[in-house]
Amino acid sequence: MKKYLFIFRLVWIQNLQYASQILVGYISYFIFIFIFIQLWSVMYEVPGERISGYTKEQMIWYVMITEMIWFGASSLTLTRQVSMDIRGGNIAYLMNKPYHYTLYILSNYTGEWSAKLPMYAGLAVAMGILLVGYLPGFQIVTLLAAIPCMLVGIMIHGVIKLCISLLSFWIEDANPFQWLYDKIILVVGTIFPIEIFPAALQPFLKLSPIYTVCYGPAKLMVDFSMGKWMEIVLVQIIHLAVGCGIMFWIYAKGVKKLYVNGG
Repeated sequence: MKKYLFIFRLVWIQNLQYASQILVGYISYFIFIFIFIQLWSVMYEVPGERISGYTKEQMIWYVMITEMIWFGASSLTLTRQVSMDIRGGNIAYLMNKPYHYTLYILSNYTGEWSAKLPMYAGLAVAMGILLVGYLPGFQIVTLLAAIPCMLVGIMIHGVIKLCISLLSFWIEDANPFQWLYDKIILVVGTIFPIEIFPAALQPFLKLSPIYTVCYGPAKLMVDFSMGKWMEIVLVQIIHLAVGCGIMFWIYAKGVKKLYVNGG
């Protein structure tokens, strides 16, 4: 465990040293949120109107929180680095190191988003208060309950993207699958909450990673309930356990393939 904590701390410090590069992403985040504020302002023509159970303030805050998670959790380590390690043959060197390769990558990833996420969180709060106003009914206990769910959701996201990248053991390029996963999460769970979609689809969406990565933490922030919190935590535990199991299984199969082929 100490070696993974060391890797996390090293990457975290490195990302803080290049914080100016992270700030460049603020421009994209600001433009994206500004556009959606205008969009929802037009759709909520009547004051106090609710769309799928969300007020205007709740809907805008929901998008700001999910986009904060999306921008803060983005990482090339999970995609480009893993694919290059496998296709370039560097994996044969790394898998003999005194650590598990997948945990090494996740430690790198955790160090990255631990540096970026607080910066985007500060921007989201500032934009929300200035452009929308305070979130109605928000309490500190809501934040204390939602933050752990947010962190677990980010780890689930990382595990899934790592699983997709590990497919490079068998296929030439896993990027199309990364693109497909990103677009599904972005459209279904990030830009629009699950309640916007047809009722027939909602049970299936709640069983998917969409429910745990972005939707769940943001839903708790804008409309907290203890029942919803327990439901989201249970689903996250299941997804994280199953995702890690699949990740270790894919990696073990890939390593075995390398040994069989003389890699």
